[in-house]
Amino acid sequence: MSASSLKATLHAASRCAVVMALPGFSWTIFLLLCTLEQLGALAIHMEAGRPGLEQSGDSMLLAGGRVKRGWVWNQFFVVEEYTGTEPLYVGKIHSDSDEGDGTIKYTISGEGAGTIFLIDEITGDIHATERLDREQKTFYTLRAQARDRQTNQLLEPESEFIIKVQDINDSEPRFLEGPYIGSVAELSPIAWRPVGSLLPAVSTGSLGRGCWYQVGCPPSVAGLAPAVFSFHEPGCSRAPRMEGTSVMKVMASDADDPTYGSSARVVYSVLEGEQHFTVDSKTGVIRTAVANLDRETQDRYEVVIQATDMAGQLGGLSGSTTVTIVITDVNDNPPRFPQKMYQFSVVETALVGSAIGRVKAEDSDVGENTDMTYQIKDEDGVQMFKVTTDSNTQEAIITVQKPLDYEAKTVHTVVVEALNKFVDPRFVDLGTFRDQTIVRVSVLDVDEPPEFQPPSDLMEVQEDAYVGSVVGVVTALDPDAANNPVRYAIDRNTDLERIFDIDANTGAVVTGKVLDRETAGWHNITVLAMEADNHSQVSRASLRIRILDVNDNPPELATPYEAAVCEDAKPGQLIQTISVVDRDEPQSGHRFYFTLAPEATNNHHFSLLDIQDNTAAVHTQRVGFNRQEQDVYFLPILVVDSGPPALSSTGTLTIRVCSCDSTGAIQSCNSTAYVMSAALSPGALIALLVCILILIVLVLLILTLKRHHKSHLTSEEDEDMRDNVIKYNDEGGGEQDTEAYDMSALRSLYDFSELKGSDSGGGPGDGGMTSNLPSELHALPQWFQNPDLDFSMFRGYISRKVDQADEDLSVPPYDSFQTYAFEGSDSPIPSLSSINTWSTSSEQDFSYLSSWGPRFRQLAALYAGHKGEEESEES
Repeated sequence: MSASSLKATLHAASRCAVVMALPGFSWTIFLLLCTLEQLGALAIHMEAGRPGLEQSGDSMLLAGGRVKRGWVWNQFFVVEEYTGTEPLYVGKIHSDSDEGDGTIKYTISGEGAGTIFLIDEITGDIHATERLDREQKTFYTLRAQARDRQTNQLLEPESEFIIKVQDINDSEPRFLEGPYIGSVAELSPIAWRPVGSLLPAVSTGSLGRGCWYQVGCPPSVAGLAPAVFSFHEPGCSRAPRMEGTSVMKVMASDADDPTYGSSARVVYSVLEGEQHFTVDSKTGVIRTAVANLDRETQDRYEVVIQATDMAGQLGGLSGSTTVTIVITDVNDNPPRFPQKMYQFSVVETALVGSAIGRVKAEDSDVGENTDMTYQIKDEDGVQMFKVTTDSNTQEAIITVQKPLDYEAKTVHTVVVEALNKFVDPRFVDLGTFRDQTIVRVSVLDVDEPPEFQPPSDLMEVQEDAYVGSVVGVVTALDPDAANNPVRYAIDRNTDLERIFDIDANTGAVVTGKVLDRETAGWHNITVLAMEADNHSQVSRASLRIRILDVNDNPPELATPYEAAVCEDAKPGQLIQTISVVDRDEPQSGHRFYFTLAPEATNNHHFSLLDIQDNTAAVHTQRVGFNRQEQDVYFLPILVVDSGPPALSSTGTLTIRVCSCDSTGAIQSCNSTAYVMSAALSPGALIALLVCILILIVLVLLILTLKRHHKSHLTSEEDEDMRDNVIKYNDEGGGEQDTEAYDMSALRSLYDFSELKGSDSGGGPGDGGMTSNLPSELHALPQWFQNPDLDFSMFRGYISRKVDQADEDLSVPPYDSFQTYAFEGSDSPIPSLSSINTWSTSSEQDFSYLSSWGPRFRQLAALYAGHKGEEESEES
């Protein structure tokens, strides 16, 4: 151990001994810790001295064994940031074999040799020629050689040495991890903590009187942190310090050498914001300085933290940073309604579930601390209204829970309470976290439809009730204060046959038609009640009417019974069991009585036995039957019900005589009649005959109408003359196509009988009309040659048809036309049109018409004949 190391160790031991006289201290632990620290410091010091900065007299291992080194030099240091004009002297290397005669030449090699560091070859003095920065490079490793100047041979083995750059305080602390953003909850507590940070915090109540001391071993030369101890001395009046809630930690870095001096020893302080926050000068932990931080007052702080090196001594460098501290919310504010009373209005016809209004309690907190629930506190409000919470807006939604009635109550007073959903138990002593308000709901009157009283929906009436009989009475009242009169009606969509009527003023439901329970036993109708002055206010009530049964249908045989009896039947043999049906349904049930009809009292062939269970049995009454004498017997049976009144009917049992074998099995009967009767009943035969008769009548009617259509010529007043618009895909057949258009309709406008009469030689006694027609007909082909023709008949007919069509928009128009795009081909007949006739006289020769063939015979007769008559008259 060197002398300096020994001196440091003794100095530390002397400082540790200072506390030996203090009471209440565990000396064993203290001495153990001090010993461990000094042993560590010694080991570090020995490691640091290993390169041999003071190596004069030390030995080293060479290839040939252990030899004594001949180098002599001291520790080399160079101060950084040297600003002088001359090279800075670093140190001197010297060989003990140098006698000062200049025969030895000194050289260096390695980092910075020849550039940063220069050596005097004769004296061995080393100078630094450049400004060095320890923060960039802390030391330089070089090698020294001593050579003979003449022979250039090594006089000493090459040796390595180090030049350390000695630090100065030229770097200020820097906060490299910024910007800093921290958070702390509002109302964070302030706790009592002792001076010794190794002991837990204690409260003032358990502290008592005494002093807290902080002692420890000094730092070693290697820069080891001191061992810190805290203990309490009773009887002292000093109190522990207050520490707030930790917010965050900041750290500043100093580029200076932390192992040399205090250039890199940083302390922290608060430049701005010291009223609310503190910072630990050594650790950089930011804590709250007050316990009443309120987010609602200020939700963030900008705190400026300064870091100063040289342990805060005068002349130290400093740097600062701004720390943003966000105050987080706690649930320390209860909900409060901004108003103590709210007023809403709602119509009395509002449906259940309709929203009346919204109220909201304000909460200065944020986030989930503002989540609220609402409830109704008063009993009346709970029954009539319901309150829910809107999760998005935290509003209370008040809705209708029961139907409202203006006539019953016009104003409802509801007490609504708001309370926080999440309550922090740390702040329950601040007061109740709930608030109440009063909500007044005014019910508005509306014109309501009448209400049926009482709501009975069942009525009964006998099916034999006379038309106009009262079935029941419905009553409806106007619930409004005006109490307007009510009028009644039946919804005819529910009573299309108008079986029932209702008195509009009294509401009495009466029968409108004869009832029949067997047709419809129940009727469901809807009764309308409306205000007399406002028919839009309508109420509906469903009414069920049951038709009560009366005995109005006689009993009938269940089927048209037919039985068979063997020719060799014995007396008393059962041949048929009969039953009956009755469409009535008496409340006491059916009871039928059977007996032979009066017309069968002289019957000696069969007997009837009433079995008393609504059936009867038919037995033979004689020995044997003969089919040759009589093959069919008709037995009339009288059936009577139990009433009241008792009704009866007579049914006929058909009994056929058949031949049977020895076992009684029927072999043959009257096959024709039996098969026919078995295949078709009398009712079916009658229906078949009626259908055949109807078909015959329809056929005759169709033939008659067709014949009448051919022979009938309608009069001028009643005729419905229609022109057919016929479309052809081809061009038509020319003049020879005479089947597509019926000219009989137009021909009926002319009296051809008169034409025939004139042809047969009408004289002057026939009248002027008869004598004039031939001349008019003669001029028809020459349309423009006689402008005096009278077509008033056509004009009148067309006018009447036009008027009929204009008045009745549902019928199609009667006007139509027929066109031909092609006149036909290879026709030898020239045109009959008078358009191309340039003569203004009526004299034309139509004799050529007779050469056109049989198709134009009638036309030739008309024109050629008249031409001949005119010539005879002129002559």
